[in-house]
Amino acid sequence: MAMLKVKPIFVTILNTFTTMEILNNLTTWLASSTGQVTIVIAVFALTIVAFIADKVRSDIVALSSLALLLVTNVLSPSEALAGFSNSAVVMMIGLFVVGGAVFQTGLARIISGRLLKLAGTSEVKLFFLVMIVTSVVAAFVSNTGTVALLLPIILAMSKSAGTSPAKLMMPLAFASSMGGILTLIGTPPNLIVDGYLRDNGREGFAFFDFLPIGLICLGVGLVLLYPLCRLFLGKKARETADNSNDASLASLLHEYHIADLVFRLQAQSGSSHLEGMSVGELNIRRQYGITILEVRRANRTVFSTNIQESVNADTILQADDTFYVLGHREQVEKFAADHNLAVFEDEERDAKGKLDFYEIGLAEVLISPESSLINRTLRKANFKERFGINVLAIKRGGKYLFDNVLDDVVKNGDMILVHGEWKGIESMAKKNREWIVIGSPTEDAEKVALDHKAPLAAIIMLLMIVCMVFADQIGVKPVAVVIIAGLLMVLTRCVRSVDAAYKMIGWESIVLIAAMMPMSTALSKTGISEWIATSLVEGLHAYGPIAAMAGGYIVTSVLSTFISNSATAILVAPIAWAAATQLGVSPTPFMMAAAVAASACFATPICTPPNAMVMNAGHYNFMDYVKVGIPLQIIMGIVAILVIPLFFPF
Repeated sequence: MAMLKVKPIFVTILNTFTTMEILNNLTTWLASSTGQVTIVIAVFALTIVAFIADKVRSDIVALSSLALLLVTNVLSPSEALAGFSNSAVVMMIGLFVVGGAVFQTGLARIISGRLLKLAGTSEVKLFFLVMIVTSVVAAFVSNTGTVALLLPIILAMSKSAGTSPAKLMMPLAFASSMGGILTLIGTPPNLIVDGYLRDNGREGFAFFDFLPIGLICLGVGLVLLYPLCRLFLGKKARETADNSNDASLASLLHEYHIADLVFRLQAQSGSSHLEGMSVGELNIRRQYGITILEVRRANRTVFSTNIQESVNADTILQADDTFYVLGHREQVEKFAADHNLAVFEDEERDAKGKLDFYEIGLAEVLISPESSLINRTLRKANFKERFGINVLAIKRGGKYLFDNVLDDVVKNGDMILVHGEWKGIESMAKKNREWIVIGSPTEDAEKVALDHKAPLAAIIMLLMIVCMVFADQIGVKPVAVVIIAGLLMVLTRCVRSVDAAYKMIGWESIVLIAAMMPMSTALSKTGISEWIATSLVEGLHAYGPIAAMAGGYIVTSVLSTFISNSATAILVAPIAWAAATQLGVSPTPFMMAAAVAASACFATPICTPPNAMVMNAGHYNFMDYVKVGIPLQIIMGIVAILVIPLFFPF
């Protein structure tokens, strides 16, 4: 019996040692070069399959692949997290803020309106206009910066023209990559191959040496991309992001029949009747039956953080103030005559109900059945004192009441229209036991275009572009320029708030790019990318320089589909040089082919930051890029291989 009890113990010990041995062997294998290569290939393949399946969000897929490379020790923590501190990723964050400010200030709408005059509502003209404008800008500004700046403008154009963003977002991203091929500074691969030539004693490329090849590639893109987008993206849902809520707010004024009761008053020349007086001293509501909704000070400038000022009893009036008041015309005219004020009709502002909603807004409030206000007057609610808001009207049983509303007895189910600072309306929304504020005041406020800030946003954007173009001359890094521009947009209130700025950032795109960048490190660290490149080029160089150059182009094109074009160019440049040296020909066409192939990558959303940036705006999935991008990438590659030797002989 004792022997029978001892035997299982020995078996358990033996099994334990066996398991430990297996784990040790596995750990040793994982640490070996073969194990590391196997892991990277497996993770890479699984990542691509997950992207294609499109069952999980792309940023989650990217983070999962990053985690696998980290836990298997293929990458160190610093290598795995390097993407999140990469200057390109930081620039993308800043540019999202700048682009959001361009949209929120209405600058995008202004610019898009002028561009639309060139294209009209023609979808074809609009498509080619977007492609041409984007490529020209991208020739002098980074493709990431170009897309971030133009994305809100193109979105506004698509909305105005009634065109789906899906038909313009991908052309925007692709055109930015094509435009980068036009000049030496257009894209990092151009500078990388130029530097490699110079470092090895050869003459580098001049600023416009890339222009002939770039124009041909752009021409191919213009010819092919429109039918490809029509064929593969024509059925995309016509989803557009409505980023302006002015119309719906103004419609409330019309619904409650008070749009014609809002007037703008301003002191006549030399008038000082109201200067130094408080609103409480005037007793305007009781004496004239009107309400001052807001005041705009004459000393406000484009650099002021606020343009509107709500009014309370302690507000001191100044000379040259502009007043927005609510009341019947005869009452308003009597008040204006008594105080030497001019009444402005503002006919051109009728579409906006004569009121703006920058800092002061509107909201509908539903009185709940449990409210203590029922059977009491609104005056006892002290809305003005508690929240700093005015009650403009009441909707009851399909009828609209706006005379003496504060003394009207509240009924169950009443809807009241309130007007005041957005923060006051938001505070009121939190008292949900007494009433229910319809909608979300915070979201409504963020949707209002701050068009009085458009000139300032334009100045900041133009200064940013100039500084980025001449970054080397002024000695400031582009990433610093973008960070400063983003901060200026927030500090000057071209963005409504810091919270709004964070919401403007496309975090899914940021995480996708940052988490996939270490994949290029893994491919390079394990020698996979170099092995592929060397094998293909060495296998083809025996067939002559064109075949070898074509092999280098194909390798570069494939690698840049999955790793950054800068990393690809760094990796391929010495291989292209070696191939040209073995053949005894000029390395210049090989370097040109490497630069073009690294930039002309369209087949996935992860191959360039612009592709990732437009993914959400265009409502694309991984396969949309594959369907449109692969045919374009292949045909453009064939054309480039044929024409490069014509301009840069062997």
